Amino acid sequence: MAVQQRDKEWISFDPELSEVILDALRISNFLHPTPVQETCIPLFMSNKDVVAEAVTGSGKTLAFVIPIIEILMKREEMLKKHQIGAVIITPTRELAIQIDKVLQLLLKNISLSHHVFVGGTDPSADVERFKTEGAHIVVATPGRLVDLLQRRQDTIDFRSCLKFVDILVLDEADRLLDMGFKTSINTILSYLPKQRRTGLFSATQTRETEDLVRAGLRNPVKVVVKDQDLTSNESRTPSSLQNFYMICEIQEKFSQLVAFLKQHKDEKHIVFFNTCACVEYFSRVLKLILKKADLMSLHGKMKGKRGKIFDLFQQKSKGILVCTDVMARGVDIPEVHWVIQFDPPSSASAFVHRCGRTARIGNIGKALVFLNPAEESFIEFIKINQKAPLEEFEKIDDAQNVSSKLRKFASKDRDLYEKGIRAFVSFVQAYKKHECSLIFQFKELDIGQLANGFGLLHLPKMPEIKRGVIDGFQNTDVDINSIPYIDKTREKQRRLKLNEKEEKKDMNDKDFKHKDKSWSREREKKVKKQLRKEKKENLKRKRGFAGHKFDDDDVDELNREVGLMKKLKKGKITKEEFDIAINDVVDDDLT
Repeated sequence: MAVQQRDKEWISFDPELSEVILDALRISNFLHPTPVQETCIPLFMSNKDVVAEAVTGSGKTLAFVIPIIEILMKREEMLKKHQIGAVIITPTRELAIQIDKVLQLLLKNISLSHHVFVGGTDPSADVERFKTEGAHIVVATPGRLVDLLQRRQDTIDFRSCLKFVDILVLDEADRLLDMGFKTSINTILSYLPKQRRTGLFSATQTRETEDLVRAGLRNPVKVVVKDQDLTSNESRTPSSLQNFYMICEIQEKFSQLVAFLKQHKDEKHIVFFNTCACVEYFSRVLKLILKKADLMSLHGKMKGKRGKIFDLFQQKSKGILVCTDVMARGVDIPEVHWVIQFDPPSSASAFVHRCGRTARIGNIGKALVFLNPAEESFIEFIKINQKAPLEEFEKIDDAQNVSSKLRKFASKDRDLYEKGIRAFVSFVQAYKKHECSLIFQFKELDIGQLANGFGLLHLPKMPEIKRGVIDGFQNTDVDINSIPYIDKTREKQRRLKLNEKEEKKDMNDKDFKHKDKSWSREREKKVKKQLRKEKKENLKRKRGFAGHKFDDDDVDELNREVGLMKKLKKGKITKEEFDIAINDVVDDDLT
């Protein structure tokens, strides 16, 4: 649906919206509605359930935030302090915080309260704030909301607070299910009223979301908003986005990335890796190589820092954010010039969502994905699966090989050396489990050259690469134990542990003979005990009654067996001779 041009100074989202919300939109500078907003807002206002699929960066947030505010304002009975009227569920805390900021802008002069519940914060503090301030609109990640619903030790019962919910919104619904939140979503749904309006918003629809639609929505209206400027109506990327790919050998990838970032040093970049360990490692080495670059890193295992880093990067006009797919969905970072996918994504839909961090709301943006020659078929796959054609980006001819620098850094900093090992292991494991295994075939992965590209000093021991000698890997003669931690406290602790280990080893070597004799005696005792037990059982079976006392012959036979054991231990007889002799003893007993 095209945006209708009007003669007014600003364009109204819907003529039926109240003046209060229109003023809030004007004050917040939300003046021009996008197609998804023009389509979805009237449907929500007319009591419809909505399933919206729109290209990333199309303005889906306002498409559900505006009707939520309008519907709650028009309730016949106003909500009380602890009565929750709307719940918005998102897969990540960054997206939840972003939605909460939009609410904060629109609710400045409106008497509706809101609160965000996400991981990484103290749940007790959330409870206390809710008890004090209340919240009519709740934005939350699934895990934190379920945690609050199941808490019984607090005076506030969140389950009773949810009885007043009029609207439920699942933002990035497909991602919610992909990340394993299905059980949490079902738990949340079980506490919500059946008579409610529900909205599912995403850039892609999957089989799981379709199942959720059938299970949780009543006669929903499906909205698919395309970008009119695209030559193909089925494309899931905006028309203002240019998609590129670069083919290079796997050991060259990081060198090409460094050269690219140097060439575009005055622009704003988001660089995606597939694992948290890779983000930790490559962000460290990028800081060492690109000393003047404003570089930050963010991944899902960071505790208590993500919000601060996200806010800081939003304010930058240039810089580099190294991250995992925790930043691939919904988050709106202004003026991102390039999205770089150093690791190809785990799925075709993830490719679209990553690219969607640039070229938002009509702005121009570019995206680049790195591929090695064996992965070239991914280009055609994305073109067919996501209707997203990619142009080739030529390799940078004068790119300096930085692998030797990585080894040099690792040989002087044990923490960096360990980070490199963890990053390599995580990459190999993720590659082996890749969803597009027909394209990203593990058997085609050149392990030796991959390790060179990571700047490893040696190959780690892991089941995935048990192949004997790995071709192509450049071994180093660096003594691994001599690599120190830069942090003096950690290095001191490491040295103490090494000394303790050496002392223990020396003591073990000195006591080896003594321990061997001790072991022999213990073994001899066990053999004697077992022989006595077998002898007694054999005698019971032979004589037919219990409680028989050993006579002199029994003692002689037992001594014979012990003697045979001693000869075996001293090597005077073989194991076969011992077995034959023992069997002869038993046969004598039974005759």
